[in-house]
Amino acid sequence: MTDQLWGGETTKAVANFPVSGEPVPAPVIHWLGRIKAEAARANAELGLLDSDIADRIAAAGEEIAAGKHDDQFPVDVFQTGSGTSSNMNTNEVIAALAGDTVHRNDHVNMGQSSNDVFPSAVHLAALDQTSNQLLPAMEVLAAALSAKADEFRDVVKAGRTHLMDAVPVTLGQEFGGYASQVRHGMDRVRGTLARVGQIPLGGTATGTGLNTHPDFAAGVRRRLEDASDLSISAPEDRFEAQANRDALVELSGALKVYAVSLNKIANDLALMGSGPRAGLAEIHLPELQKGSSIMPGKVNPVIPEVVIQVAAQVIGNDTTITIAGSQGQFELNVRVPLIARNLLGSIKILTSASLLLDQKCVSGIEANVAANEVHAEATLATATALNPFIGYDRASEIVQEAARSGRALREVAIELGVEEEILSEALDHNKMARPHE
Repeated sequence: MTDQLWGGETTKAVANFPVSGEPVPAPVIHWLGRIKAEAARANAELGLLDSDIADRIAAAGEEIAAGKHDDQFPVDVFQTGSGTSSNMNTNEVIAALAGDTVHRNDHVNMGQSSNDVFPSAVHLAALDQTSNQLLPAMEVLAAALSAKADEFRDVVKAGRTHLMDAVPVTLGQEFGGYASQVRHGMDRVRGTLARVGQIPLGGTATGTGLNTHPDFAAGVRRRLEDASDLSISAPEDRFEAQANRDALVELSGALKVYAVSLNKIANDLALMGSGPRAGLAEIHLPELQKGSSIMPGKVNPVIPEVVIQVAAQVIGNDTTITIAGSQGQFELNVRVPLIARNLLGSIKILTSASLLLDQKCVSGIEANVAANEVHAEATLATATALNPFIGYDRASEIVQEAARSGRALREVAIELGVEEEILSEALDHNKMARPHE
């Protein structure tokens, strides 16, 4: 560890909040560094800050943004709800790096308040991680699922509703549905980002902009946008932006929906891969590791299990974020560090889960064509296709007799007088799965 760069306010915060041992998420600290760097440049351009001091502050802020001083940010994430302790931590570290004559408040914090700069850093960290990490991972997963949909286009299997046999579908149709779920999730997430990119910077303490130049916030936003290629904008209303974190709650909600989709996909994959001899065994999942310390040769669906656990955590995170977001009071929400912790946590684990599901599971899935054919032939729900030819009641009679006797549907239908020509036309599983093609 390098020499301690923080000062007295950070020391007090470390002593006051020995809660979790978990610091504020690094992406928030990095964005605080970026904001401080561009704030110094903007203030120098406005004639409010000496250019030499501004250059030194900017250089220090960029080092923090690059992660070079992560060990200098020890304040627990469970801290004062405005993030004041982490803002002061950042001010102190930058002042120490920038050298003599640089003051943590008068210079580094010029034109800012914890109340506008800390939530701005959280918004930008979420925007950055979502745009540059999560969405690309989701696209990779969607592409992998689409590729499997094409590969399995003609693999007919039994459909299932209520976990019971239903009319045939193709394995490709199921995987196409999974791909669509992921892409809908991408649309939902993207739909929140314009609002996430509206940052309250410039509102200072209560949204009025007291102690900041009227052109300060626009100058900082412009520099941040140019440097990051993110869409960063002014809020439609400064008081709305200062008083609540609704955009972050909205993003969390979209992440929750994606987590629900991943949970469904992972559950289906585990069920379809169950067995391999006493289960469905409709697909073969990649074998990654031993599945049991006692049962030789056992292989478990470990990646789907990881994804399901991630989904549960994200859903829990969203509940916490929802509660935290609902507790804004007057001009400020004071649950911002908690929102940052859970939101960035959700983004991180959803990104990892999406990539793992692609790389270690979906891309290596193989269809068990024989098992799928057996299941397609075995489902008595195929009698549904006889309804237009012989009516529902007569088809039900055939199903009941086939179920009672254990014989094949086709055999019973012939015995009960259904013409083979009708059976050949009605019980074509491929046509049944794609009736409009």
